[in-house]
Amino acid sequence: MTYTHLTTEELVMIEAYFHQKISVLKIATYIGRSRQTIHNVVTFLRKGYTALDYFKQYKENKKRCGRHPITLPNDQQEYIQKMVAQGWTPDVIIGRAERFIACSSRTLYRQFKQGLFDQTTLPMKGKRKPNGHKEKRGKQAFKRNISERLTDYPQFEDEFGHLEGDTIVGIHHKSAVITLVERISKAIITLKPNGRKAQDVEEAINNWFQC
Repeated sequence: MTYTHLTTEELVMIEAYFHQKISVLKIATYIGRSRQTIHNVVTFLRKGYTALDYFKQYKENKKRCGRHPITLPNDQQEYIQKMVAQGWTPDVIIGRAERFIACSSRTLYRQFKQGLFDQTTLPMKGKRKPNGHKEKRGKQAFKRNISERLTDYPQFEDEFGHLEGDTIVGIHHKSAVITLVERISKAIITLKPNGRKAQDVEEAINNWFQC
């Protein structure tokens, strides 16, 4: 449950009620605050302070609120820089857990964005796509929607010859391999297209089927 801090207007009202000798219970009822909140302010006023002093103290205490920024040790920073140079991303570094890193992948991405690490060394050069982004490149005209499979092939789970394809992209996106897996036998077919464009992938698959 969230808590709304007292405003300056409420503090002035509490001070005015306090000088009128109104009880804590009635002040809490008038302002619509809990008795403990009003009691804290009244206790502070009884020591000879004012509502302005209470507000100044609140502002000073608020500076110490929140989580302190995470500073990774030098050995962990060196390890992260080394792995990123090999093509690893922050989520892979944290997910593989080959070495303890004292932060989450989101925090590590945030440190790259803040400039604690060079984000241009990341595979995507720090240019992450926004939430809800839809990739429009590389759309293949010959592909079919997987939702159509059950309608066109009701027995596909028991029939031999149904392939499921995927791609494996090499380091720095310099190469790619197509993988086709047969559902029944689990046989894996790998194809290497001449390039990474949609027509290159289509040509590699068509050549294999013609063999």
